[in-house]
Amino acid sequence: MTKGRNTTAQERIQIVKECISNGYNYGAAALKYQVSYQQVYTWTNKYRKMGEAGLEDRRGHRAGTLPSRTPEEELRDRIAQLEREKYDLEMENALLKKVKELERRRR
Repeated sequence: MTKGRNTTAQERIQIVKECISNGYNYGAAALKYQVSYQQVYTWTNKYRKMGEAGLEDRRGHRAGTLPSRTPEEELRDRIAQLEREKYDLEMENALLKKVKELERRRR
């Protein structure tokens, strides 16, 4: 087992394509490119599910700051956005109720 190393998106694409063309031989690709077997396996699965977009390095970024890769991610992002909007509206509504109550007390 070799320790993984930093790779670019282009390198990951090249590794995955070579792995697929060699009959999903993860071990050979891992040895040739000096990355871990698990990393090649993971990249290959992501590539099969999402294409080249699945191999982007998205670490260190908030989920909402990057474009969605799949329809499921798009829906998840939309749900999160709607939940934030709902929360904001609930807070605004609560504030308006307090203001109305204070105005009623002054009279």
